[in-house]
Amino acid sequence: MVYVHTLDPVLLHLGPLEIRYYGLVYVIGFVLAYFLLRYLSKRKDIALSEDELETLLLYAAIGVLAGSRVFYFLFYNFSIILENPLQLFKIWEGGMSFHGGLIGVLIGGFFFCKQYKKNFYELADITVIPAVLGLGIGRIANFINGELYGRATTVPWAVDFGDGIPRHPSQLYEAAKNFVIFAVLWILKDKNLRKGTLFWTFIMLYGTFRFFIEFVRQPDSQLGFVLFEFFSMGQVLTSIMVLIAGCVLASWYIWPKKP
Repeated sequence: MVYVHTLDPVLLHLGPLEIRYYGLVYVIGFVLAYFLLRYLSKRKDIALSEDELETLLLYAAIGVLAGSRVFYFLFYNFSIILENPLQLFKIWEGGMSFHGGLIGVLIGGFFFCKQYKKNFYELADITVIPAVLGLGIGRIANFINGELYGRATTVPWAVDFGDGIPRHPSQLYEAAKNFVIFAVLWILKDKNLRKGTLFWTFIMLYGTFRFFIEFVRQPDSQLGFVLFEFFSMGQVLTSIMVLIAGCVLASWYIWPKKP
């Protein structure tokens, strides 16, 4: 029997105001990031004051929100932003691109490190740990919203998201993917690894898992095209991630260095 998705994306109605799961997830994500970054920075003996930590999270928040929204509409729903530019600010309705958020947070992190004279890779290695945990929780919010669902399927755990078609709950696949990556990074965090290894491992694992999940995820419309009738836009972008991360990690750990 197919599960019919009837979850209300609104947690609470407070008069004209609504508290949605989607927005609540972002709040939870940044609270978790604060405490995890404080813990990890102390464990790694990284000099990061309370003020600097709060500033880092502020830069990251601005980068994630701005980058993910702009990238999503540019690459997936450009026609919507042309018709109604204000749609860009309606974050509670969903529509966030991981790749744009990644670029945004990297830019924010770069400016933070430059301003406070920090080692970029040192901070990136501890930042990706709470980040991927937040991404996992965010995909659960996508499931509650009934968005970013999968392709039609006959698997026993298929979900009807309101169109009468049993589909893969690809949001939950992605949530599981992120929790697995979190576990891997948590195990590696205490290893004696070169600075930047955790960051590029995150990029490699995320891109690899996401590439295969795209086969069961419903492609976005507009520019979410299928390249050569095989690969979606998401797979094209994640392939670039895997290629770059693979080259960096290989140059550090596999390819012999000339004396």
